Amino acid sequence: MKTNKFAIFAVVLWVVSALVFGWFFVKGNTAAIEGQRDAIVLQPAERELVLLEMRGLLISTQGILAGLDKKDMAQVAQSARASGMASAADVNPALMSKLPMSFKELGMGVHHAMDEIAQDAEAGKPSADILNKLSNTLTSCVACHAAWQLKSE
Repeated sequence: MKTNKFAIFAVVLWVVSALVFGWFFVKGNTAAIEGQRDAIVLQPAERELVLLEMRGLLISTQGILAGLDKKDMAQVAQSARASGMASAADVNPALMSKLPMSFKELGMGVHHAMDEIAQDAEAGKPSADILNKLSNTLTSCVACHAAWQLKSE
C-alpha cells in the first residue's frame, strides 16, 4: 500500500513539475512595464547574445538587398542562409526558456523565412518575389520590436 501512495505522489509531482515548466516555457521571463513594451529579463550575456543575433539578421537583410540590387543571387542566397535555421540551432535551452512563446515563434519564423529566401534565390526566382518575401519577413521584426524590449537582470 505504501508503494502505491509513493507512486501516486511521484506521478502527481511529475505532472505539477511539467505544468510549471510548460507555463514558464510559454510565458518566459518577462515583466510588464507600464505604458511601454513588455520587458524580457535576461542575464547580461544572454541579452548580448540575442542582440548579436538581431544584428546578424540586420546584416543579412542588408546583404540580401545589396545582392538584389546587383542582381547577384549568389549573394542573396549566402546572406539569407547566414540567418537561416542553422544559425539558431545551438541556442542554450536555458535562454530559450526565458523567452516568451510568441517571441520564439516570431524569431523561428524569421529564421525559416531566411532559408526560404535563400532557396528562392538559388532557384532563380524573380527579385520582386524575393523582395516581397523579405518585406513580409520584416513585418515579424517590426512586431517583435514593437512588443518587447530586452532588459538585463
